[in-house]
Amino acid sequence: MTTTRPRQLHLNVNILHSGFVPSAWRVEEADPRAFIDIDHYVRVARIAEAAKFDAVFLADNASIADQIDFRPITALEPTVLLAGIASATTHIGVIGTASTSYNEPYNIARRFATLDHLSGGRSGWNIVTTADLGSARNFGRDAVPDHAERYERAAEFTDVVKALWDSWEDDAFIGDKASGRFINTAKVHRIEHRGKYFSVDGPLNLPRSAQGHPVLIQAGGSADGRDLASRYAEAVFSASQSFDEAAAYARELKSRAAAFGRGDEAIRVLPGLTTIIGATEADALRRRDELVDLIPWSYSLTRLAGILGVSVERLKLDERLPDDLTLPGGGNGNHTFFRATLAQARSNGYTARQLIRALAGGGGHRVIVGTPEQIADDIEHWFKGGAADGFNLMPDVLPGGLQDFADGVVPLLQQRGIFRIEYEGRTLREHFGLPRPVSGRRYFEARQEAAIA
Repeated sequence: MTTTRPRQLHLNVNILHSGFVPSAWRVEEADPRAFIDIDHYVRVARIAEAAKFDAVFLADNASIADQIDFRPITALEPTVLLAGIASATTHIGVIGTASTSYNEPYNIARRFATLDHLSGGRSGWNIVTTADLGSARNFGRDAVPDHAERYERAAEFTDVVKALWDSWEDDAFIGDKASGRFINTAKVHRIEHRGKYFSVDGPLNLPRSAQGHPVLIQAGGSADGRDLASRYAEAVFSASQSFDEAAAYARELKSRAAAFGRGDEAIRVLPGLTTIIGATEADALRRRDELVDLIPWSYSLTRLAGILGVSVERLKLDERLPDDLTLPGGGNGNHTFFRATLAQARSNGYTARQLIRALAGGGGHRVIVGTPEQIADDIEHWFKGGAADGFNLMPDVLPGGLQDFADGVVPLLQQRGIFRIEYEGRTLREHFGLPRPVSGRRYFEARQEAAIA
């Protein structure tokens, strides 16, 4: 008799330098230089690994996209930093962001495949397009490419990367000293891709890893982003402010994936979640307010204006948001955070000041302020109700906020039987419960059959 393994919660930690709250670097225990200190990132990763998290995650940007007169930024290149984290850990996954707008498929395929080998099969690639003007100008463009064009390029980019990762069959490597045979070249395939944006011969110049190839992650909330996610992503980082919104998003995404022939369990949906923890709810609220009060209101208002795509002069701290807000850049900006932030403001009738406080000075992601029990209850509700397969955790302050979560919340989730007590595998795919992808000849035969059909 076979038994079905109970569904398990997935937890990542998004290492946003000193923490999610913009003032995190100002607290007494923080090191202002943490954003460029590998020891800081390793310390956070080891806390997460001890708590049996699935992965650490690093965001990225190709320009200075925040107000650096007040706040640290994501300065270190993710794959280089993740290689260091991988060498200092044994089980936890290492997920990094790389843009399809300002890279080439071969470089990204090689970079993440290398990270997958160095980590023993623990890497993941977060696929993003890039919408800010600063990044465009850093790569010789005077304007941000159109939204639809960015996602069309991203789809072809991902196709090429996957083909390169699958260009080696699993048993292509021989390494037999007696016979002198090193690689079975009949099991290494050129991809011969010719498309609108890319022309790539292949194959990749290194074999497959322990998990086949890196896990594909995506974070877009627009219609184009959801289409890209449903076609390719194995995990999705979303931004939802309410249970009903998150549940509807998860159902839609999994239904879209099924329509692409992937099955409705092909994707793990992981909303962003910021936690601010106290021994009592009053303690947690006090902690939040103390952190928010360390942020200049001018910084917060400017950041909010950027998310909403309006001039800062249009926002008044003690007034509600303007009624006529539309997608930034005529729809060419960041859909996900715009919608999540606006939903929070409209549903609660917040003024700009109230909204900033509710978001803990951040933008877009949901914030829970409370005791470990309250946070565990909320996570369990979202997980069991189908609104999330897990969460991309963004503690208020790092590493302290993550340690509070590991000490207070994780044991409760384990006691309730929804989160692992020990790792059951070594690869990121095993942590996420994802299948190992097919490779080599089977992959190319399937492509040829599809083309003929």
